[in-house]
Amino acid sequence: MAINPYKLGRILQTFVSNTPDVQGAAMITPDGLPIAASLPVDMDDERVSAISAAMLSLGERIGKELARGTIARISVEGNHGLSILTSPGLAVFLVLASKTAKPGLLKLEIKRTITQFNLFLP
Repeated sequence: MAINPYKLGRILQTFVSNTPDVQGAAMITPDGLPIAASLPVDMDDERVSAISAAMLSLGERIGKELARGTIARISVEGNHGLSILTSPGLAVFLVLASKTAKPGLLKLEIKRTITQFNLFLP
């Protein structure tokens, strides 16, 4: 089954517009190429994709070296907001949220969205 970037893009747009405090999202290949994105206009999809894949790779290495097991998600909190990376299967899911985002609600919506992605990822 081939990846359908159009359908993934629609899922991302719906996720970003319907989830409180989410400012952007992207689906990325593990080697850092954008599959689909709904990011703020001032962000470059290719640059964000490459950085996100590198961060997930480093997080996985940290999990292994520090005996933490398989990484479920990586979070980076800054003074302007939050970045969350998860890896649903053969892709990387990036979520950008404001610092006022509610972590529990955000986790729930990420899980729901990943379920939708699984219909369109091999």
